[in-house]
Amino acid sequence: MNILITTIFDYPHEGGLSSHITTLKKGLISRGHTVDVLSFSQLPHFKKKMLAQAPGFLLNKVKQGSGQLFNDRQRQKLLASSIKSLNKHYDVINAQDIFATLASVESGIPTVQTVHGYYSFEAVSRGALLPDSAEDLTIRELERKAYQSAAKVVTVDQRIKDYIHHLAHIEAEAIKNFIDLSAFAPESAKREQTRQDFQIPLHKKMLFVPRRMTEKNGVIYPLLALPEVLKAHQETILVYAGTGEQLARLEETAASLQLTDSVRFIGSVPFENMHHLYEASDVVLIPSVHSHGVEEATSISALEAMSCRSPVIASAIGGLKEIIVDGEDGLLVKEKDTKALAQSILKLLHDPPYASTLASRARSKMESEYSHLSAAKRFETAYNEVL
Repeated sequence: MNILITTIFDYPHEGGLSSHITTLKKGLISRGHTVDVLSFSQLPHFKKKMLAQAPGFLLNKVKQGSGQLFNDRQRQKLLASSIKSLNKHYDVINAQDIFATLASVESGIPTVQTVHGYYSFEAVSRGALLPDSAEDLTIRELERKAYQSAAKVVTVDQRIKDYIHHLAHIEAEAIKNFIDLSAFAPESAKREQTRQDFQIPLHKKMLFVPRRMTEKNGVIYPLLALPEVLKAHQETILVYAGTGEQLARLEETAASLQLTDSVRFIGSVPFENMHHLYEASDVVLIPSVHSHGVEEATSISALEAMSCRSPVIASAIGGLKEIIVDGEDGLLVKEKDTKALAQSILKLLHDPPYASTLASRARSKMESEYSHLSAAKRFETAYNEVL
């Protein structure tokens, strides 16, 4: 079948949504389908700037949140117009956010929506909306409308499925996040080269945080735990890959704690290069926290690290508890508990055989439960249900 994936966000971009689209597309193509992606990136540059981004920026100066809502609605309109102007016939559309769903259903093509999180809550969490403001309430209502308008709703974990049932009285289907196991396969031979490429000292233990720098990702906590780690293991470096509104705070905190020499911010890393960094690391940290009602789903970063046979320490919240069994294929710690985080890091640094055992079990789990090929088959079934 001919499948169109839509989103009002840029593609490709940094983050799990982009990884999801790339990997799903690859899986569907391997099953013989034709897949195209229509995102904000493909829309005319002039229209993007003049009709959405610039007005939204100015409106936010007047009232926080008003620009965000305007920008999203304009992106919806531009996407809807672009879908209608496409010359190619599509059997089904798989929308990746609520505004893409609202745009897609206008075309009359059966639309399946994949829900990756809590749209309004996440906007509040990153400071784009004020909680319970008129804009926040409007977006919640648009969420409800999108879920009810879609021919079928798919969620990436059970908690989001429950949220949608509560909000819109829709019975969604949960298909857990997934990864391309061949793209994130252990390849330790390139570990030394990767360290050199990113100027990470070969003799230091590398703690890796592969997260967008937003509040809900808890990126500040590995930095706050680092002094305790350095007391017991001086030759340690904390490496962040990602960008976001928390970056300035992290840099200021590192300077105030006199940790600048022990922390590296390497910015956004292309999807195809991430597996090299997982392999170059000694411990991967996924320190997510609850933030304004937002809770981590099945973290793609955690799945990628586990697939690369990298030992993972994650917060014991949300979907992270669904994919990691504490002490069996990774370690779980209480969110925001920097002392517990430091102790878990030191536990793995001081016992490499134990860390290796956790990592090997994690890879086995990924092979048996999180393949993009089996997920693509389930999405294919979902598409057939609405045709």
